[in-house]
Amino acid sequence: MTDESALTEKGNHEPKENHQGGGTGAVYGLGLIGAWVYYFKHASTPREKGMAFLKGLVWPAFLVYDLLVFLKKGQDVQ
Repeated sequence: MTDESALTEKGNHEPKENHQGGGTGAVYGLGLIGAWVYYFKHASTPREKGMAFLKGLVWPAFLVYDLLVFLKKGQDVQ
């Protein structure tokens, strides 16, 4: 017990976690803004504007879906 108290008194705590590669948040944020601009530009009614807001939040899902549809069409041609 004296060892633990000596460590905390000296300020030697467990090592801090090292987080690297936080660029994905910036990419998502820029995509979010771009998606909102795109969807709001095409919305005219309040309901469409509400849907534009929600679609902007989940834009990666639309991107992946469209990519998979595109890849599927490429396989069908061959």
